[in-house]
Amino acid sequence: MNWDIQRRETWLYEANPSLKLIVLVMLFFAVLFIHNPNVLINLSLALFVLFCFGTGYPAKLLVWLFLPFFLIFVSTPSSMMMFGEGTTTWFRWGLIHVTAESFWRGMHLGFRALSLGLLGLIFSLTTRPVQLFYSLMQQLKLKPKYAYSFLAAVRLLPIMIEEFQTVRYALRVRGVPNRGGLGKVKRYAIPLLAQSIRRAQRIAVAMEAKQFSNSGQRTFYYEIKFGKCDIWFVVLTVALLVAAYYAGVHYPYISVHDVR
Repeated sequence: MNWDIQRRETWLYEANPSLKLIVLVMLFFAVLFIHNPNVLINLSLALFVLFCFGTGYPAKLLVWLFLPFFLIFVSTPSSMMMFGEGTTTWFRWGLIHVTAESFWRGMHLGFRALSLGLLGLIFSLTTRPVQLFYSLMQQLKLKPKYAYSFLAAVRLLPIMIEEFQTVRYALRVRGVPNRGGLGKVKRYAIPLLAQSIRRAQRIAVAMEAKQFSNSGQRTFYYEIKFGKCDIWFVVLTVALLVAAYYAGVHYPYISVHDVR
């Protein structure tokens, strides 16, 4: 199966993966403690612009990747808006009670979910898994036996998808009907599980033979270092956060400054 996707590698790809992970995790927790919807709207817009122009992927693919998070953005605040509490009633019909307070709390919750989703997309789309784990071993001193185990697991995912398609084609050639709930699960699950167990056993033996369980010092084929892109990344992140806060406080979209 061909997994190659045409993309343009931007400067975000050159940022140190460990530093990128730490900065985005800190930004993740900062989003959790932002209670001003104006600030959160500005931050969401800034992250969306970075997602569109900083990841380097085609626009069509970005739309498909963003679509699930947009649906979450629409669906998440709905229950808060229609069944929340408040004193300023906008609409009431049966159990549905929309108030000004519940509406803005719902919008705040939606933009928070959107911001967290964009953070995850930016990190995953601009970070190579191999460089991430090499950086974790070199900068954050993650033990090689854990890092290479995760790398092996990541490598197994496309292999399992290919084996699923192989089993599917084989059953179709043999004329096996593609119906039946439990029977269909057995036809696919048993061969895939057997192949996964065999492959996991071979990988475990190979890692033992190469002494990945040893706690001694190891050399690395890839040397992950810090560079000027890391400085730009930290400066840009701080600038986006400060600009979102300043604009949200001094040039608000709405008069609500705290939804708690």
